[in-house]
This record gives sequence, C-alpha cells and structure tokens, in this order.
Amino acid sequence: MKKSIACLLVIASLGGAVAASAQTLQPLDRIAAVVDEDVILQSELDRAVRNVTQQYANQPGQLPPQNVLERQVLERLVLMKLQVARANSSGITVTDDELNNAVAGIAQQNGTTIDGLRQRIAADGLSFDEFRNSVRDEITVQRLRQSFAQSRIQVSEAEVNAAMAAQASGGTQYHLAHILVALPEGATPEQIATGQKKVDGIKALLDKNEMEFNAAAVRYSDSPNALEGGDLGWRSVDEIPPAFVETLKGMNAGQVVGPIRGPSGFQLLKLVETRDASQAAPKMVTEYHARHILVRITPTQDAAAAKAKIDTARARVAGGADFAAVAKEASEDTNTRDNGGELGWFPADAYGPDFGQKIAALQDGQVTEPFRSEAGWHIVQREGSRQSDVGDANRRSQVRETIGRRKLEEEYNRFLQEMRGEAFVSFRNQADAAATPTTAPAPAPATPAPSGG
Repeated sequence: MKKSIACLLVIASLGGAVAASAQTLQPLDRIAAVVDEDVILQSELDRAVRNVTQQYANQPGQLPPQNVLERQVLERLVLMKLQVARANSSGITVTDDELNNAVAGIAQQNGTTIDGLRQRIAADGLSFDEFRNSVRDEITVQRLRQSFAQSRIQVSEAEVNAAMAAQASGGTQYHLAHILVALPEGATPEQIATGQKKVDGIKALLDKNEMEFNAAAVRYSDSPNALEGGDLGWRSVDEIPPAFVETLKGMNAGQVVGPIRGPSGFQLLKLVETRDASQAAPKMVTEYHARHILVRITPTQDAAAAKAKIDTARARVAGGADFAAVAKEASEDTNTRDNGGELGWFPADAYGPDFGQKIAALQDGQVTEPFRSEAGWHIVQREGSRQSDVGDANRRSQVRETIGRRKLEEEYNRFLQEMRGEAFVSFRNQADAAATPTTAPAPAPATPAPSGG
C-alpha cells in the first residue's frame, strides 16, 4: 500500500533513539523524559506532536488540549523506547543492508528515488539519518512482536473449529472502537475507584452528547490507539474476546456499552457498524510454488556468519548452480533440505508477511536477494503462482491467523503494560503531563498507569 510522506513522518517522529545531530546538540534542546538508561529529547516530542497535529489539520476539534496531547505522544515515545531496548537485549537487530532495502522500498512505494525521498524528508524538517533510525526502530519492533507471537501465542484446534462453525452459519463482522481507562497490575482499591470515576465521567459526556466518541478516545483513552480515535477496525467473531461477543449481538450501530472491566482496566465499547461476513470474505487466494534455502542464527553461529553463508549460496545460484542442488548442500532447514528446499504450494501469508512480499515481488524462476526472518537468513526461488479456490484448509489457515492476531493484540498490550510498569520513567519539563481534562463533567484524574489494550 502506498504511504504518504506525512504518514511516514509520523512513524519517524514516534520512532526510537534519534541520532545526534547539529540540532540536538544545541543548548535549547532539553530532555523531555528519561526512560531507563535512554532519553527522549524535547525536539523529538515537539516533532512528534507537530506531525500528529498535521494529521488532524482538517479536524482540529478532535485533538485534546496541548498538554494532554503531549502526554499521549510522550507515552507513545516511551513505549517505543522500551520496545527497542527489549528487542536489542534479546538479540534482535536490523542490519544496514536490511535497513537500506527497507528505505529503498519506501521510496519505491512513494514513486520516487532515494535522493527524491531524501529531499522530501528534508523539506518536512527531518534529517535523513533521523528518518533511517526511525525506520530501523519500526523494523526492530515488528520483529519483537513476531518473536513474542512465536513464543507466547497458541491457537487450539477447538478454537478454529468453533470459529469455522460460526462462519458457516453466516457470521457477522463488527466495526468497533473503544476507550480504555487503564489500571496497573494488582491495582489497589483506591486506583480502581479512581479509574471507575474517570470512566463514568467519560460515559456521562457521551450519554449527554457533549462529545463524539472518537474525540473522547483521543482526549481520554489510555489505549495505544487513542490518537486514532480508538478505532479497532473490522473484526469477525473469532477476533473479538468471547466476553464481548454476546454483548455485541444485542447492540445497534452507534451504540456504546460499558464500562466493562477487563484485564487492562475499564473499557467503553462502540459498535460503529456491521456487515455480512460472507460479503467480505475472499473467494480466491493467490498461491505460490517455491523453494528456499535457510541458514539459521544459533548460539554457535551468529548473524554475520549466517549472512556470509547465505551470500555464498546466493552467489552460487546466480552463477548458474541448480537451486535445488545448492539447497541440499547448504540449507539448514531439515524439513525441506532433502527435497531441495521444496515448499510446495502455499498462500502468500503462510510464512509471514515479509516472506510473502518477497515472493510476490518475483517473477517465476527468479530468486530473492538474501533476507532475514526470525528463523535466520533465506533465499527463495519462485517456481510458479496460481489462483485457487479458498478451500477448507485455506479457510482454517485464515481463521487460525485471525484468532492468533486477536490473541497477539491482547497479550502484547499486556506485555507493553508490564514493561511500562517495570520501567523507570521520569518526565522532565512536563508539569502538566498527568493533567486532567477540565471539561465538565470532568472525568477523574487518570491513575498513573501504563497504556494497554
């Protein structure tokens, strides 16, 4: 999907550590927050707030007061810092080659060259080094999420069977939005009472039509998607926590329910609209036939050694060697090595979005450049593609993926909440960082708690 430069700058501004530059060395650039052993500079915060404001240029009334907006953006920057630090401590890295490829891809998606992208970034007041660092942080966080999903998220056959049965009965999809008033793990009675008072105040504003739901989410929600108006997008039944499903079935579009007490705190849930799931479900999928060579990263084989091996394998193939023969000799995927790296036919998302995008960009017979996944370094040869009916096996795979996404969202938000609660975070020059909105009837002051979903 083509991204606008403005959108990319929001990502950049919410990225992690910003490289030292002439601007950041000026005496006027203060520290906005200390996050464990890292810092967020005031210039980072100002730039991030400015870009969020630009995104709402046509809807300025949707934004909260400046001090509240700064607090929300600062919390996002804090979470990004914490995620990047956790990824780095877990050995998750992004090489310069991977970063160069990602930046080249962004330029291509925006119909320009690297030099053209550099000029457009500079015109928007961001240095190219800062932009590259923010892209690196985004990739790092994506890999942290992938690693988290692989280690923590399990989907049972019973869950898949139940979701398949619901789809067969003509299920409905729901467009949802929410407002979260977060509570810390092991909240005290006083913290719970404060949270209850705040969420009741927000609900009162909505009931009296004194504020639109998305505006209230931007202003008051503790959820990471607050600045998106709390929008959760379209969800099928298998992507919604079971506790909410029966409630949704009795709601009308536009209705708000809650507060509902959940693992992360109190929630207000809005049903934006509904649609027939059968109308939205795809009938055909693109499948690919491919082979691959994998060189794993292990405690005895670091990323550099693995990269050297995959580069050698890629050079042999480029020199005319048979891909299957090289796979039998060099691949460290024991499941496919003996068959020359044969993967058979599979949908694009079978091995994750990055893997699928690499194959989709090839012509039949072409081989990817080396790329890295959580498993290690790969090269892939595409042998064919086809359009296939979505059969039971594919539907089961899709259902399993949607259930996994829903579970990942829930568990990862709790993971963020835990990290935020354990971290040392000190706001500087932000006396109003925890300020309470004063619109009457004002919700109670927010409990100092991590954002979570």
